[in-house]
Amino acid sequence: MQPLFLSWIAVPLAGFTVLSTLCGGLFALRLRRELQTAIALSGGVVVAVAIFDLLPEATSAVDDPEQVSALVGGGFLAFFIAHRFLVLHHRDEPDEARAHPPVGALSASALAVHSFTDGLGIGLAFGLNTATGIFVLLAVVAHDFADGINAVTFILRQGGSRAIAFRWLVLVAVAPLFGAAVGSALDVSEHTLGYALSIYVGIFLYIGATDLLPEAHHHPSARRMAVTIAGFLAIFLVARVA
Repeated sequence: MQPLFLSWIAVPLAGFTVLSTLCGGLFALRLRRELQTAIALSGGVVVAVAIFDLLPEATSAVDDPEQVSALVGGGFLAFFIAHRFLVLHHRDEPDEARAHPPVGALSASALAVHSFTDGLGIGLAFGLNTATGIFVLLAVVAHDFADGINAVTFILRQGGSRAIAFRWLVLVAVAPLFGAAVGSALDVSEHTLGYALSIYVGIFLYIGATDLLPEAHHHPSARRMAVTIAGFLAIFLVARVA
């Protein structure tokens, strides 16, 4: 552990994650006419983040694969139930099932919690030592661009406006700042973080596999398949390098 005042450097440095997330979200907003392509990219990214980033971290933190798998399943099932509850009365007509702002908001809120956890990890890492903090910061900045894309596409996919998407983008972008502040001030159990990450794995697998990727397949094209694979492989490579 290092002196407390040195760990607080995590908060201003977490500003880089804000810029990365905003850049990703603004990129997605400019692609509004190519929303299906952005959704295809987002689908590959969300699933890859769950598999290659969150799951290994959760397994390492909890050190109990059975507990992790149970929490992953619990997160998947909980989001499935919440998703069905929000759209239960809109499933009669196919046209009415396409846009459900509460579902987009629920997805974006899960992403905001995930971003808060990213910041929490940065704060805790700087509390350990500066080198570890910088390493974690770089890893978070690298995938926060994708978080910005996902925040926007979650809202637009469910019929939300650009203004609503931008508000959620800002919330997701600033969440790591609060997480870094909490992580710098508190001694949070690694096991607790692992439990939370396990639940997020289930949530993001559900979002990617049942909402985003099916939409990409519903409007098939070689380009959309390519960007889905590219997003998936990009996160795989970032995770391996990190």
